[in-house]
Amino acid sequence: MKVLIGRIRLVVVSLGLLAAASLALAADQQPSGAAAAGQSHNTAHPGGKLPGNVAVQLVEVAGGFVDPIHVASPPDGSGRLFVCERPGNIRIITKDGKVLDEPFFANQANTNFQFLEQGLYCIEFDPQFKTNGLFYVSYADMWFNGATFIVQYKVSDDPNKADMNSARPIMRIDFPYCNHHGGKIAFGPDGYLYVGVGDGGWEGDVLSTGQDLSTWMGKMLRIDVHAKGQRYAVPDSNPFAHAADPQLMVLFGKSELEFSKIKQNAKPEIWAYGLRNPWTFGFDKKTGDLYMADVGQNTWELIQYQPANSKGGENYGWSAREGTHPFPIEAEQQGVKAPNIGVMPVAEYNHATDGICVIGLGVYRGREFPSLDGTYFFGDWGSGRVWGLKRDNSGKWQMQELLHTALNLTSGNTDADGNIYVTNATSQYGTWNPFDSPRGSVWKLVAADRVSSGAKTAPTAKK
Repeated sequence: MKVLIGRIRLVVVSLGLLAAASLALAADQQPSGAAAAGQSHNTAHPGGKLPGNVAVQLVEVAGGFVDPIHVASPPDGSGRLFVCERPGNIRIITKDGKVLDEPFFANQANTNFQFLEQGLYCIEFDPQFKTNGLFYVSYADMWFNGATFIVQYKVSDDPNKADMNSARPIMRIDFPYCNHHGGKIAFGPDGYLYVGVGDGGWEGDVLSTGQDLSTWMGKMLRIDVHAKGQRYAVPDSNPFAHAADPQLMVLFGKSELEFSKIKQNAKPEIWAYGLRNPWTFGFDKKTGDLYMADVGQNTWELIQYQPANSKGGENYGWSAREGTHPFPIEAEQQGVKAPNIGVMPVAEYNHATDGICVIGLGVYRGREFPSLDGTYFFGDWGSGRVWGLKRDNSGKWQMQELLHTALNLTSGNTDADGNIYVTNATSQYGTWNPFDSPRGSVWKLVAADRVSSGAKTAPTAKK
């Protein structure tokens, strides 16, 4: 009898371990906030109608830039715009629209700009920039085979010049291939630095990094760059901050929920995963919501969304699926449905009809154009289209095309007052020297009925 009871107990325990393992696997495939399984998708597509009478135009602020790839505004009340040129310079546009002759920042000796998806990516100003003068840049470093470097710098005594000797490396991210590096960095409303990292390149997530918690690739990272005595610290509230902490073996001593939180190889910096190439992302200055423009494979472009109250840990699906579709696309052609894994995008569009590379521009929160308030704007590098995205009164996301320009849009950002600025560059794959390419510009997004007389507006695409 004792032997029989022992065997029964062993079977029960074994089933318990199997259930714990199953739950742990399921946890890898589900977001910490809103699970997708069993829920209908609230994903917008082109052809929707935004609430209100939204109409926009792009007005040129300044031109003559070499592959402008990003624009940012410091929180210091100066009204200046800082424009990142892909070869490694950062130029200043003054409040009155003048481009200063001397660059604020010059790093062409380190920046790898020969391939289109590498170079100087981004500048981000410290939330306390006005008092501490600190800023951060992200770029592909040629001396480290194109690895992404995030480096802290300080402004010199001249507010229009960086102190290039103040460089303090924060993070290095190595990649196996030369594309899909992401590169954008931004401070969230929580004061932490968010880092968008692509899946590492080639095509099709050949290393399966999107779903792999043991690598930074294919992720959104969140780090504390203000930790004293450290390059950075991992916020204790990160979803995987303690998932890989060393633990003693406690046989049958943990609940299934406790087991599901143990990820022995997880990187603690990970905030969210399942991203392909979050080249542009940004926070709504009013709500704190996070919008990520996730560059797609060969068929779909995506807008991923994370509400401000998220605790992190969302899985955005790549490469188990691409948007609301299975991956590879041939599976859908054979009738296969996308697996209910993680959080579905809030918007997507097709390469065949709308564009080939999504570019996030930002959520408008300026005071000049009330009709645009709360709308997330994004465009496409290939087609020049610009869309608006917003929930209607029923809570359904609506995506409406607002412009069809002849511009190759490269990035967008909001200034300290919530206005949106956009960059464009004509550099293409195979154009190795950006200095030989036509110059790009910085544009301001305005309400269509408020364009100033004589202003230069974005050229319209030829039909």
